[in-house]
Amino acid sequence: MKAVLALAAIACWSLLAPGFAAAQTAPVPDRIDVSKLGPQVGERVPDFSLPDQNGRTQTLQSIMGRRGAMLVFMRSADW
Repeated sequence: MKAVLALAAIACWSLLAPGFAAAQTAPVPDRIDVSKLGPQVGERVPDFSLPDQNGRTQTLQSIMGRRGAMLVFMRSADW
């Protein structure tokens, strides 16, 4: 009985081993250098003048409040 279980275990392992080995040798993706993606948190941005969603021109100074301003950049597929 033990011999049958041992053979069954070896048979199962031989079926799983190729996938297990492939999972361990899969290529590791390159790390992304976020410092090259655009402005970083806390970094000063240059003065700008851009239209808002209502067509009014906004500048860095016009949106700056007492405690600064927070700019959020979003990527969109429909730009």
